Amino acid sequence: MTSALQILRLDIGLPLDSGAIFSPLEIGYETWGELNAAKSNAVLICHALTGDQFVAGPNPVTGQPAWWANLVGPGQIIDTNRYFVICSNVLGGCMGTSGPASLGPDGQPYGLSFPVITIADMVRAQAALIDHLGIERLFAVIGGSMGGMQVLEWIASRPDRVGAAMPIASAARHSAQNIAFHEVGRQAVMADPDWQGGAYQIKGTKPVKGLSVARMAAHITYLSDAALHRKFGRRLQDRNEVAFGFDADFQIESYLRYQGSRFVDRFDANSYLYITRAMDYFDLAAGFNGRLSDAFTAFKGRACVVSFSSDWHYPPADSRHITRAMIGAGVEVSAFEVETDKGHDAFLLDEPQFHEAMAGFLAASAADQGL
Repeated sequence: MTSALQILRLDIGLPLDSGAIFSPLEIGYETWGELNAAKSNAVLICHALTGDQFVAGPNPVTGQPAWWANLVGPGQIIDTNRYFVICSNVLGGCMGTSGPASLGPDGQPYGLSFPVITIADMVRAQAALIDHLGIERLFAVIGGSMGGMQVLEWIASRPDRVGAAMPIASAARHSAQNIAFHEVGRQAVMADPDWQGGAYQIKGTKPVKGLSVARMAAHITYLSDAALHRKFGRRLQDRNEVAFGFDADFQIESYLRYQGSRFVDRFDANSYLYITRAMDYFDLAAGFNGRLSDAFTAFKGRACVVSFSSDWHYPPADSRHITRAMIGAGVEVSAFEVETDKGHDAFLLDEPQFHEAMAGFLAASAADQGL
């Protein structure tokens, strides 16, 4: 499937949780398939921290392959012959949607003058896109990791606009451990002299080293110890014995350095700061007097909460907490914990049990909604 960079410009004032009003708003997005006459077959896919809108086709800017091509496309589980699939770059991102790298009214990149955002703000921007497309109610909203947070925000703040919800490998609030890892990453970026107080685009520099280290630290949280051992163990990289130095002796070191160097070519450093901060601020229950179940009482659709046994970034306990709250709110919810040693990133990989669960949930939801 081919991709094109679609950008919608809306001359609206988008209210943000910080109290700021952001305008104008640009949204980078992609759609796949056809919207039916009743506009009842739309599926919104929400991407994770370092993802983008190119869920089913290659990114035309970076050349990177689609990140969910094994699930989205003609004849796939999220079948674009049946569903009208929408995926937008999140607010604060760097792939067409307004963010710190976008040009402000003065013609210069916003940098740190871009307002601090939240997951709820990201969903407000998505809702503006859905309104523009003329869709009143989404058949389903699906997302993993940070995308799962957006799914939860959708059914909490716009329950009548969602028929089915599938948060995957996610949480209703960010843990102290995850905030800590994000802070390490942000400090790595800001400690890089080339960050220039966030004005690196104007100064003609780029905090490559800092962003690379941030990516390396975060990437460790996406994998399990078992997966790291299976893939790398203590095997050496291109040598038979240790070099007694600080080059990449071990394969895992070389792998992390590769992940870091690849990341800086496709992601904006300030976007990384803003998006990780939005995730840290996420605490769905806080807006409902501390009762997570109250966040779901108005949602009358069905939900499926998916977790992965070896995920220590968003462990299964986080998903069980969501499921119990939904049950307490009277939501028709199913929960599925996939046994795997692939860690958090399992939702992006070939996991037959997960794929079967998604297929079953979408089939049941389609029958329920008469699609």
